[in-house]
Amino acid sequence: MANIVIPPALRPGATLRVIAPASPFDRTLALCGMAFLGERYRVQFDWSMFERDGFLAGSDARRRDELKAALAAPDVAAVIAARGGYGITRIASAVDFGALRRSPKWLIGFSDVTALHLEAQALGLASLHAHHAAGLGRGDARARQRWIEALERPLATRVLRGRPLRPGRARGPLWGGNLTVLFTCAVTGRLRLPDGAILALEDVTESSYRIDRMLSALRLGGHLRGVAGVALGGFTDCSPGPHRVPVEHVLARELAELDVPVVAGLPFGHDLPNEPLLLGAEAELDADHGLLKTGQLG
Repeated sequence: MANIVIPPALRPGATLRVIAPASPFDRTLALCGMAFLGERYRVQFDWSMFERDGFLAGSDARRRDELKAALAAPDVAAVIAARGGYGITRIASAVDFGALRRSPKWLIGFSDVTALHLEAQALGLASLHAHHAAGLGRGDARARQRWIEALERPLATRVLRGRPLRPGRARGPLWGGNLTVLFTCAVTGRLRLPDGAILALEDVTESSYRIDRMLSALRLGGHLRGVAGVALGGFTDCSPGPHRVPVEHVLARELAELDVPVVAGLPFGHDLPNEPLLLGAEAELDADHGLLKTGQLG
């Protein structure tokens, strides 16, 4: 991963394309988010992204073709998901992500967009784990500013503060995102973690026994064998379930089996704040002091 490609930093006036590759979303929030982006950039979207097919933002064919077109567009500097949810793993295997390497551009989002981040990193391309367009539509001025800074100065040093869970230090490419999506990608054969990776994990509305199931399956399946450290974000509304086992207990027990440094409580994921993460690029985990550093490491 030494030859990771960082897409060009955004500049005012750059062209951004908003797509809906996963679930339906709040129309008002998405339009507000795009209006905010339009104050600084040129924003493209297709009205078909507002289609609904049950828990999907339109048919597989619609979402697949929209993603393909956005990746192949030479004038587009960044592709932003309107929302996460579910559905990208249904179409990822039918998309040529080589277009992304030939014309590097930012992929931006989190949650289900983890599946797109994995495809970008497999090609040696960095991407941004950050708010979707609908999330920007909520009007959080600080979140909006952090989003812009992360894309216009992607290599600036950023330090996220959490709390130590297992001591030690590690340095390596930052991979990961949503645990449920990573687990799904392992099943589909599209989870390819490099040796020495720092694994970022977050999730939402999963009971603690389900978190245990996914982590233990990934570990026992050998998917986490080369991980050098783990950075834990929010595990939002992850209930202890009927057996009253806190998710914090599950995380501590399972990750202890990896015998690597772990930092918990970092500010990214489905809760606020959701700080941007530069995935694919080298990061530094200081689990003695509860820190994750990205950008210029020195």
